[in-house]
Amino acid sequence: MVSNNHWYTLWVSLFVGCITISSILANKIITIMGVFVPAGVIAYSITFIATDVISEVWGKERAQETVFGGFIALIAVFVLIQISLMWPKASFWNNDDAFASILGSTSRIIIASFIAYLVSQMHDVWAFHFWKRVTNSRHLWLRNNLSTAVSQFLDSFIFITIAFYGVLPVWPLIYGQWLIKFMIAIMDTPIIYGFVFFMQRNMQREAAI
Repeated sequence: MVSNNHWYTLWVSLFVGCITISSILANKIITIMGVFVPAGVIAYSITFIATDVISEVWGKERAQETVFGGFIALIAVFVLIQISLMWPKASFWNNDDAFASILGSTSRIIIASFIAYLVSQMHDVWAFHFWKRVTNSRHLWLRNNLSTAVSQFLDSFIFITIAFYGVLPVWPLIYGQWLIKFMIAIMDTPIIYGFVFFMQRNMQREAAI
């Protein structure tokens, strides 16, 4: 049986992996049902699933630790990208322009991610536990969707404005990204219920041993 701490580590790993790759994937703009969004939208939406599960099962402090860990990971990615861009290329390497084109713009995106990430993720954890108190720990679906809907709008507004202002039309991207994120949040509610139920049952079995 996988222990409680192992499950927590897996959720944190999922969170950190998704938050870092979403910054790189955001360089590509894709179309979902006729709506234009950065390609990192799905990966980033998964981070809200992770923090909501961690919040519900392990509590507010663990969720905040996870958010802080993701922030450190973003800083590490930013620094490593800058080093790779400054490092002289090998004489036989012919893709330096393409490499710089993608990862160079990633730097602005990661800076946008820093700000949007801290605001939205911290708000999500706070709002989740605010609604948890209001509902006396009932109606997980309500606090999940209420906290995520507002947090993801904040994230979309801040991130798109900083990352793409002056380069791309920001309002269609803000609306599109938030709409897709909100749809994913609604669809992931049964998934969160399933994971939370499984985690709590696992913790009860572990405590009984």
